[in-house]
Amino acid sequence: MLSRTHDLGAFSSLLIVAAAYPQPHLGLNTIIVALIANIVGSLLPDADQASNRLWDLLPGGNFLGKIFRNLFLSHRTLSHSLLGGYLIYKAVSWLLPQLFNANFINPQIIIYSLMIGYISHLILDGLTEEVVPLLFPFPWKFGIPPIRSWRIKTGHWFENWIVFPGFVLLILRLIFANWSVFKGFL
Repeated sequence: MLSRTHDLGAFSSLLIVAAAYPQPHLGLNTIIVALIANIVGSLLPDADQASNRLWDLLPGGNFLGKIFRNLFLSHRTLSHSLLGGYLIYKAVSWLLPQLFNANFINPQIIIYSLMIGYISHLILDGLTEEVVPLLFPFPWKFGIPPIRSWRIKTGHWFENWIVFPGFVLLILRLIFANWSVFKGFL
């Protein structure tokens, strides 16, 4: 999937979870940081590519991207696995409470938002022809549906004209259907 599709997929996943498990009085600071964390989470599994849009957002990102690319074995290995997801979860669970003052920003909400973005990335990549190695370091790869020819080809017409607009419509539907819930966050 393209990064813009991952962004919308992560945001729609975040809206689904927020509607299902409303958190009263999050505060504007937490909401803004949670939205940013969700988008970062949606791009994080592709940190093993120097061309990832995440690196473009950071000062010196191209240099950092080349270093991180060398840490991973290749694209869609550790960062696209359950082990990689667990390691990211443990790292952000330690790091984010150190960075944010809990009186102004709820670090637990930020962690959840980031991980929702991360997991949505893995699910969306599982729908593509390239599939994901969920059980890395084992060589097995997983994709939905099981027949490869039925899966989405990254960047082609189905993603651009069906999946991407579908996420836009889903987001609009979620916002309008759950407006009272989302309004209550503030």
